[in-house]
Amino acid sequence: MSRLLRITVSLLLALLIAAAAAMLMAGIRSLDAPLRLAAPVRFKVPPGASFAHVAGELAAQGIVAQPRAWILYARWKGLAPAVKAGEYEIQPGTTPRELLTKMVNGQVLLHSFTIVDGWRVQDLLEALRRNPDIVSTQTADIMAKLGSAGTDAEGQFLPETYRFIGGTTDVELLRQAHAALAHELDAAWTDRDPDLPLHSPAELLIMASIVEKESGLPQELGKIAGLYLHRLSIGMRLQADPTVIYGLGQNYDGDIHTVDLRTDGPYNTYTRAGLPPTPIALPSAAVIRATARPEKTDAIYFVASTKGDGSHVFSATLEQHNAAVAAYVAHQRKAAQGSAR
Repeated sequence: MSRLLRITVSLLLALLIAAAAAMLMAGIRSLDAPLRLAAPVRFKVPPGASFAHVAGELAAQGIVAQPRAWILYARWKGLAPAVKAGEYEIQPGTTPRELLTKMVNGQVLLHSFTIVDGWRVQDLLEALRRNPDIVSTQTADIMAKLGSAGTDAEGQFLPETYRFIGGTTDVELLRQAHAALAHELDAAWTDRDPDLPLHSPAELLIMASIVEKESGLPQELGKIAGLYLHRLSIGMRLQADPTVIYGLGQNYDGDIHTVDLRTDGPYNTYTRAGLPPTPIALPSAAVIRATARPEKTDAIYFVASTKGDGSHVFSATLEQHNAAVAAYVAHQRKAAQGSAR
């Protein structure tokens, strides 16, 4: 080999080594360079996907600039097989190294679903069906799927905000909400007032559902619970409008008519003594606790106050109650006359 050829080969080797070193350094630097994001993006790692596939998809979306370097780093660290499937939210400023750590730790995006105080179970099922992040399944005979066949589903799910990963089924969320309800109900029953005129946690849940639909202010929960429990203890009919409304179902037109109050049915607490056969809504934990330990009261009547803040006037006698009703009606009439001017 001539001297010139040796020099040329040496120069080429040096250039190749320099280029490789430059590429290596660029690859290493890319691991700590922020990803190309102007706004948060969501990315799903499918179950069973290889890390090379994940890197390729992110590169195709223009998020990862040097997927090869990312793959080599993950393999060198032994982290490539440890990436967890799921949906991830990638924030601007995240680096490939940080994203890899997030995926290895399974820090998937958590969605939230809120069961609203006082919903009926039908409202809950409809909300689940409308949620795009929840997989809707056949929800007929829900309680059988939850291991409580024969139990009416009304009232059996605790109003709360639940966190879940995308793709969770409606049955799984219902399972969590039912377990939360059972825990709350058992705790409240264990800690109940010993003089409570109820005989089981199931009766406590029914009464709590009535209190839930009648109460508007947190500070009145105990008193409304105490009033209904006082009615029950003295053998007075509950006369709770929400139970009548529940019994009317789809026939409820927004108003309770005299005929509705006089038409007998299992949920008409004007015509029947005692509790209705099932809860009429989903009571919150606060309402369940207030019903288990109600405020002691001699009141058996209540009507909306004239304050307009959702509060009530409670009365122990019919005379007091009639006076409170008259005051409320006069206030409403005066307000209506004022707004008509």
